[in-house]
Amino acid sequence: MVGLARRSLLSGAAATLAAARLALPGGAYAQGAGPETTAAQLGFIALTDAAPLIVAKERGLFVKHGMPDVEILRQVSWGDTCDNLVLGSDVGGIDGAHLLTPLAYLISMSRTGRPGGGAPMHILARLNTNGQAISVSNALKASGARLDATSLQAALAGKADNRVGMTFRGGTHDLWLRYWLAAAGINPDKDVETVAVAPSKMVANMRVSAMAAFCVGEPWPDQAVHENLGYTACMTSEIWRDHPEKSLVMRARWVAEHPRAAVALTAAVIEAQQWADRMDNKEELAAMLGKRIWLNVPPADIGPRLAGNIDYGDGRKVQGSPLRMKFWADAASYPFPSHDLWFLTEDIRWGVLPPDTDTGAAIAAVKRQDLWRLAAAEAGVAAADIPLGTSRGKETFFDGHVFDPEAPAEYLAGLKIKKVVA
Repeated sequence: MVGLARRSLLSGAAATLAAARLALPGGAYAQGAGPETTAAQLGFIALTDAAPLIVAKERGLFVKHGMPDVEILRQVSWGDTCDNLVLGSDVGGIDGAHLLTPLAYLISMSRTGRPGGGAPMHILARLNTNGQAISVSNALKASGARLDATSLQAALAGKADNRVGMTFRGGTHDLWLRYWLAAAGINPDKDVETVAVAPSKMVANMRVSAMAAFCVGEPWPDQAVHENLGYTACMTSEIWRDHPEKSLVMRARWVAEHPRAAVALTAAVIEAQQWADRMDNKEELAAMLGKRIWLNVPPADIGPRLAGNIDYGDGRKVQGSPLRMKFWADAASYPFPSHDLWFLTEDIRWGVLPPDTDTGAAIAAVKRQDLWRLAAAEAGVAAADIPLGTSRGKETFFDGHVFDPEAPAEYLAGLKIKKVVA
């Protein structure tokens, strides 16, 4: 199993080198040349943080950058997205997607648990930071669980209906939920039943009392409040402020064959992120995302939290919160390697990845900061707004733990509940 992970990483690294040779012939990017293709098929899940892809399509930004035939295709679940990425568009799949960041690695290392196996992937940009939440059903509202979930221990003790939902094993929502529970002394593998549910099905599950709590991206947490089914215990950005979330992920083979198109595609997404992050565009953005073709959700379930106006559903109301979803502000778009190291470290913690996973090799194989910088220049981003570093440094979590990219083992050693990986 470990050998498989290593072989997958090597194949991913080979694809990265091949892409680099094409994207940087003779050591220099061939500026001025148009994209090798005008088309790409990109998947999305009905979540607010798919906005950069949707905005780029709706506002003609793909066309502007020479790719008029980009299609944005709805996926049913993250599992389906994984399967379609492995297939590729040549055989009925997709070329890239709005994706939970850790899945780019799990697909590359064939660790998704899906029958189709894996394929090398590249992360070209981060699509957003923040914008997810942990919801608790009204049946457990009396527990008062918020950022500190300790009171849920007694509330859940002996209950048969202790199911908690996330969207994919080893994905971001799984890791936020596990961190929150474990910090409160609740073992997500023993004290509750942790199940994977498609994002758009979370509220329906809570409506029929099939879910005690769930972690998912907007607009579904806000919809649960509006329908009086549950309340928001915490925003995930209260666990880790300005945390990374979704990424623009492309098949490594597609990038190797179309390096200039990869830059053009990313440039269009960067421009979309800048537009989506402007406060005076939030109302228009909510209306755009709410369309039937996209999220098919009332704009009233999307707009308030986009603007940072959070009704937690338990009496707490915040206006203009800095915890809002960010698409561009504070370097939200840049694919920092240290961010992904946290995800890989947590996936090792919970047994999704083996303990001897070479995380450095994984990140080197998957991340393409080089293409992001080229795309940012193509999109007209000022040089001062293009990060040059490879790390955001130490990250501090709500329970006092500090994740140091230079010493992830020390971070793991200090956590309240540790997962021992065989």
